[in-house]
Amino acid sequence: MIENRNVNIITDADGKKLALINDIRFKGKRQIDWDDVKQYLEGYVGDYYEIEESAERIYIGNELPEEYTESESRKSLMGANAKAKANAATAIPELIQIASNPAYEENRKEKHNKNAKFGWYRYDVRFALPVYEENVLVRYNIFHARLLINHAENGKKYLYDILAVKKETSKP
Repeated sequence: MIENRNVNIITDADGKKLALINDIRFKGKRQIDWDDVKQYLEGYVGDYYEIEESAERIYIGNELPEEYTESESRKSLMGANAKAKANAATAIPELIQIASNPAYEENRKEKHNKNAKFGWYRYDVRFALPVYEENVLVRYNIFHARLLINHAENGKKYLYDILAVKKETSKP
């Protein structure tokens, strides 16, 4: 269990939930230290959290830190989206809690026969990160992402990665 997290779940003007991340833990304009993110994620291993709308338990297994920080999808992220994924690590419990719109997909790769024997689920999540100018909060940037959850041979569902992190474009 990771302590001293400053994350709230709020409902936006459209009635949709999002995780409001109040502290930027992983800073850096150019380079995120993914080893720090991996070490941080290791603090969740062994925990589980419930999806609010379905009461399903999602476990945090020991594959998450490696997959989250070393996956091809992470390596393709640049700039604000990379920083957003790094900082989303601080809101894992809240992101699982507000996960919605599940989509099921059968396992297609032999290498996942054990850890995703019963397939994969993708859930929509949203989170917000503060934007500061000269140490003054000026706004929040909102991001959309997909939680990737595997349904393992032991019958449990595990958070595997967070994919498709993308900044929402502002509405005029």
